[in-house]
Amino acid sequence: MALIPEDDVDFLREKEFDYELVQFEKDLHLIIHRFPFPQYVPKEADILIRLLSGYPLTAVDMFYTIPDVRLPSGAFPQNSDQHPIVGNRPWQQWSRHSTWRSGIDNLRTFLAAVVAEINKGI
Repeated sequence: MALIPEDDVDFLREKEFDYELVQFEKDLHLIIHRFPFPQYVPKEADILIRLLSGYPLTAVDMFYTIPDVRLPSGAFPQNSDQHPIVGNRPWQQWSRHSTWRSGIDNLRTFLAAVVAEINKGI
């Protein structure tokens, strides 16, 4: 049995992401390596997306980065200054929330929202 739906696997391959899926307790962590942050420093970071038990019916909320990603001024982006332990490591938490449409939303729609947030540069 696949860890994530086939549509998600197809999307990740289509985008040619270098990614890994890590089972952590009841959750699944999707880590995409070298995700672009063109308006920030550094320009790339690993991004972690927590897929809670029940995904894709269960909402995906927030994303996390290693290393820390900052604005060119050196400040943290808006609502991104917390560092919770996720999977035994401190990750920079990007507190971004949207309404999850169960049965409609997936990694494609969530990552589109992530990219839209990153492109704001705030």
